[in-house]
Amino acid sequence: MTTVHTETSTERIPGRSWTVRIVGHGRTSASVTCSTPACRMPARSDDLAALRAFAARHAAAHAKAATVRPNAWCHCGSQHCGAHPDTKTHCAGAVLMILRHDPVMRRVWSVEEVCETCAPLIPNATVLARAERPRRTPDRAPAARNPAPVRPVVAGGFSSPAAPGAGEPAPVRRSRRSTQRSRPRR
Repeated sequence: MTTVHTETSTERIPGRSWTVRIVGHGRTSASVTCSTPACRMPARSDDLAALRAFAARHAAAHAKAATVRPNAWCHCGSQHCGAHPDTKTHCAGAVLMILRHDPVMRRVWSVEEVCETCAPLIPNATVLARAERPRRTPDRAPAARNPAPVRPVVAGGFSSPAAPGAGEPAPVRRSRRSTQRSRPRR
């Protein structure tokens, strides 16, 4: 008999990266490549504007199709933080999906799973998505299912501390003057 594992794994896995690149062929033609071998790319062309538009749409399609995995390692960290060599840091925080595209070069688009610490340090990066936080299950949060006991309300808006016999009504207190007046005068 086989069983299917339905819970998400807590084991860390490598962060993913997709790179879409325009490669020039001589002075007049270029082609688009993708780091995913299964992706179909257009043929070599001399229409560079059309190739740039295709490359941008293709990178966006990878970002849209991918779900950010909360247990992924930072892809930038696995590359020894080469995307931000001037600023050293330790990878930490939630996993984000970013798009890197240098508007000056306009030839490379990268979609990557990186950590919250590295993302702001990477030049020309735009955050596309954040990993979904793990949902709390009823087993982890018993206090959320069981409401706190109701405390009796005391005049003036204060609540009384929980004490033994807190469910019983408090004795009525009388002032000394009222007991003195009720005594017969001599």
